[in-house]
Amino acid sequence: MELHQLKILRELADLGSVNAVAKALYVSPSAVSQHLAQLQRGFGEPLTRKDGRRLVLTAEGKILAAAAGAVASTLAQASAKIQSQDQDRKTPVKISGFHSIGQTIFAPLLAFPEGQLPPLHFSDEDVSQQDFPGLTSIYDLVLAHRMPHTAPWPENHVAVIPLAFEPLDIALHRDHPLAKLEQLSPAQVIGERWVVSRSGYSPADVLETIAALAGSAPQIEHRVNDYATAGALVEASGCLGILPRYTARRSLDESVTLRPIKGLNSGRQIDLLVRAEHLHRAPVVEVIEAIRSTVQRLVIS
Repeated sequence: MELHQLKILRELADLGSVNAVAKALYVSPSAVSQHLAQLQRGFGEPLTRKDGRRLVLTAEGKILAAAAGAVASTLAQASAKIQSQDQDRKTPVKISGFHSIGQTIFAPLLAFPEGQLPPLHFSDEDVSQQDFPGLTSIYDLVLAHRMPHTAPWPENHVAVIPLAFEPLDIALHRDHPLAKLEQLSPAQVIGERWVVSRSGYSPADVLETIAALAGSAPQIEHRVNDYATAGALVEASGCLGILPRYTARRSLDESVTLRPIKGLNSGRQIDLLVRAEHLHRAPVVEVIEAIRSTVQRLVIS
């Protein structure tokens, strides 16, 4: 059994396919399969099985993959004791974030005084909720969001650092007749025209709930995931939208206003996902604290 074989098994558990593992590790799918076959020779019970065209872990494989995560964490802890902090601070911390959080906190993180944080490399990854944990195989830190009623993050695979709960509000032009109300009920808004995200994303989920409570299907005219674009369409068309209260407001025209939804605790939890081994790196912990403070300033501003 070799460390890189354990790493591949762990990545298969997190990413779900040989092709995804190969892409994340910059190797060929055949190389991934070969290493898994070599690892299998050391065990009497099968570690993987075919599920259609996909290769998935057996119960025994999942046990070994979890152990691989513990091994990685132990090695990272030892490395942190051996490696000087100055040496580790030269290594860039890779951060991914969904679009709206990236638009609002990436630049403020770069504005920290020189030398206070290690080098930072940003990427925007606006994926479906179930795909956020898998990004931790590529990035040191992953800014993710999920709806409260959905399944929690797999904390046996990733550490979860809660950052904020962000309400999702109705966006409308300030001259719209409904703008004079402090709150809007599902019955008051369901008959309006809508600009909303594609299915599977938070705004579309909220609109589905509004429709269920109002007992009527919504009239959706535009499907747009980018909140700045959705806000511009609300401003120009008279449609209503559903936008996050904190991360979208800086990109909104002053003519667009937000109103909470009456009787509906609509919102999303914003979390930081990280593999346990990275929590032993002092520079990563420094960046986590910087992200915490930046998000808190965003919430209270």
